[in-house]
Amino acid sequence: MNNSPDKKENLSASKQVLLALKEAKNRIEALEYTKTEPIAVVGMACRFPGGADSPQKLWQLLSDGVDAIREIPPKRWNVDNYYDPNPETPGKMYTRSGGFLQEDIDQFDPLFFSISEREAISIDPQHRLLLEVSWEALENAGYIPHRLHNSLTGVFVGITNCEYQVITGQARESNVAPYRITGLPLNAAAGRLSYTLGLTGPSMAIDTACSSSLVAIHQACQSLRSQECHMALAGGVNLWLLPEPL
Repeated sequence: MNNSPDKKENLSASKQVLLALKEAKNRIEALEYTKTEPIAVVGMACRFPGGADSPQKLWQLLSDGVDAIREIPPKRWNVDNYYDPNPETPGKMYTRSGGFLQEDIDQFDPLFFSISEREAISIDPQHRLLLEVSWEALENAGYIPHRLHNSLTGVFVGITNCEYQVITGQARESNVAPYRITGLPLNAAAGRLSYTLGLTGPSMAIDTACSSSLVAIHQACQSLRSQECHMALAGGVNLWLLPEPL
């Protein structure tokens, strides 16, 4: 005697309809679950004004109510050449202060990331900072970055400014460097990170002005829930290198 369930084709029309409805319901429930499934933040790293170069230091800075605004460092530009207290003065800025990183943003170890010194000169400091902080975030999460090679990991970067392109354009040698096309565009910020770590998930640079980082994190969550990637690096970077925006 065969006690196995009837095959679908042997069921009556009404039972086939009920079975199809049940299968459709299961698929819908699975889809709805993926839309609301909790996403774990397993690692973080950062660079913020006030010497907050780790999440722990950032929390401490906020807890202590530290004012991280300081006078514009001379390594960025000579503030005396541009400052005027009158906001109506053309070609001048009426502030001497801002939120700036304490460490020198031109310091970078290219060989650590298998990048030549010649190429590193043409890489936007924002891209370099992303490489360093992303590496720290992975270590903070307990991952060995090299072991993510060929993994379905996505990269979502919020980035808006491209002032380094103006700076290098003023230097003749950098202006003709073959690495400008991969070192300066905003889209290269995410692509370089994916390439360096060998990641195969979605990779995109997002510019929505002040909300760029927030939108990047949102896109990462959407990609995870739609199973386009199994893990994601998401965040943003913003460096003021020229006085004009101020």
